[in-house]
Amino acid sequence: MKLNGVTVLDLSLFLPGPAATQLMADHGARVIKVENPAAPEPTRSADAFPWQQGGETVMFRNTQRGKESIALDLKSAAGKKALLALARKVDVVVEAFRPGVAQRLGIDYESLSGENPGLVYCSISAFGQTGPWKDRPAHDTATVAAAGILDVTRSPEGNAGPAIIGVPISDMLSSYLALSGILMALYRRQLTGSGDFVDISMFESVLAASPNILGPVFGGDQAPDRMQERTHGGHAMLNIYETADGQYLALGGGEHKFVEALFEGLGRPDLVKNVVGPAGDSHKPAIAFLRDTFRSKTRSDWERWFEGRDICWSPVVSLWEAWQSEHVRERGMRFQDSDGNDHIGSAIKFSSEAAEITTRLPSVGEHTAAIIDELDLTDSDRQSILQAI
Repeated sequence: MKLNGVTVLDLSLFLPGPAATQLMADHGARVIKVENPAAPEPTRSADAFPWQQGGETVMFRNTQRGKESIALDLKSAAGKKALLALARKVDVVVEAFRPGVAQRLGIDYESLSGENPGLVYCSISAFGQTGPWKDRPAHDTATVAAAGILDVTRSPEGNAGPAIIGVPISDMLSSYLALSGILMALYRRQLTGSGDFVDISMFESVLAASPNILGPVFGGDQAPDRMQERTHGGHAMLNIYETADGQYLALGGGEHKFVEALFEGLGRPDLVKNVVGPAGDSHKPAIAFLRDTFRSKTRSDWERWFEGRDICWSPVVSLWEAWQSEHVRERGMRFQDSDGNDHIGSAIKFSSEAAEITTRLPSVGEHTAAIIDELDLTDSDRQSILQAI
């Protein structure tokens, strides 16, 4: 597998860091998860994450598989000594403390790279390690709000307020950027022998994902008027429409061939000219027609109507429906282990060296003794570390 021989020390909790390190584990990296024995990984808790399968939370199962767990109290002298010994052996460290915490603990990049100059050290935080917002506490929704994305995430009908986005986009985007940055730094290390510090901001991951909506901001020095913008409700072919049974369908492509196929198929070729130009007022007659038309039949009726037509569209399905689809299973994005527990597959696919996913989950500190035995420590140090947990 692509990452065989790479060892990762994962100090992170919840989602952005663990999702990145799990992808690395799925593709061959050895991932050692550090857990505080008094306060282990929060996603283990059924109180906070009640949906379970096979005795583990679904969240934990799909962010922590294939990892080893070492229990260390990083505020103790013994725990810090163990971490420094680990840092000498690993290739990558991933942490998601608030800025300044790692430094106070003595486990920041400067401290650990002094033990291992080739270390790639990745910090994931809400707003980054520098700047006036660096100490602001925030999780996904707050960082997405700060990036201006909640403001444009509204229904194209009516004056509804901002809507919570259905997936934690800053968590996951920052996770993928972290993985990209780590792999870049590892590649560069092959050429120079030196590691690097990777500073990933959840907030900036959302900013960086916004080039297609920044026209009014960069080109006009103004906030977008949503109903004049192609991706916010002002384009007939990039919109959401209700059906007769209270379901919805989405049109998702405004290329001319799609426009012609839709409006000619619906008997209104005269509306093509309204839709081929920029989003905004010219689209309003087409949008009004489509709202009335799509409300005339059920979702299943429209699914049959769209079948075989060259139009970019999809029914708006529930999360449950999405994960039942034959396509999801055939692509390996949902699979079951030998005990019948469901897992999210790897979205990174290679024609050779495919992911070899280990679905086993570690108990808290399960591998502590074995990992400690691998380190360059005295017997006295080993005993003090094990006694401290």
